[in-house]
Amino acid sequence: MPIPPIKKNDQVRVLRGKDRGKDGRVLIVKPKDNKIVVEGVQMIKRHTRPNPQKNVKGGIVEKEAAIDISNVALVCKSCNKPTRIGNRITDDGNRIRACKKCGSTLD
Repeated sequence: MPIPPIKKNDQVRVLRGKDRGKDGRVLIVKPKDNKIVVEGVQMIKRHTRPNPQKNVKGGIVEKEAAIDISNVALVCKSCNKPTRIGNRITDDGNRIRACKKCGSTLD
């Protein structure tokens, strides 16, 4: 299974679904399921019961749900556009992520 090119704390833009066009920061990456959790995107309401031992209040809690990694695109920091990700090999042999539009490095 290939490693997803999107990492935690990357800035991404949603391409499909009800939140299309929103930008957000990646909170969790689930490479086994090919899904990610993006801050402020795909909000769901979860009914939780109170648990005094864990100091959890009961009620309806709004939180982010996972979305498929194919429905988002990484936003390049230099050109500020959603882009595909390429790999570039440096002089010392390390592989780094690069923007396909402007060619700048993402790491």
